[in-house]
Amino acid sequence: MDLFSTLSEAIDAAREQFLADHPEADHEPEISQFALQKYVMQDGDIMWQAQFSDDENQETSECLPLLYDDAAQAIWSGDFDPQELTLEWQDENTLHEWDEGEFQLTPPTDTEEGEAAAEEWNDDDSEAERW
Repeated sequence: MDLFSTLSEAIDAAREQFLADHPEADHEPEISQFALQKYVMQDGDIMWQAQFSDDENQETSECLPLLYDDAAQAIWSGDFDPQELTLEWQDENTLHEWDEGEFQLTPPTDTEEGEAAAEEWNDDDSEAERW
């Protein structure tokens, strides 16, 4: 699993991986799916993993399918705003590192950082928390 500190790096690596897996493809292949995964490491760093797929190659991946067809093709072509794409990401799909190389959907609570993240995670949007 290759993780990258920026979304742009993850997308570039996904392009390279797709081309390596499809040597017959040209530099503008037909992309049918763009998948993405966000990770929060134990030290608090944010990491990204991305993957492109075509109709013939729907591999299982740790990445969640995010965009399809024209939208996925736009990501491939570089016609996107990374900040907009980041805003599309749903935080409840973020994986948190519990142990080295082990990830879960909820943050660990055995550290100060984990407790703070868990408090944010458990925000019930009550009146008291709005103020």
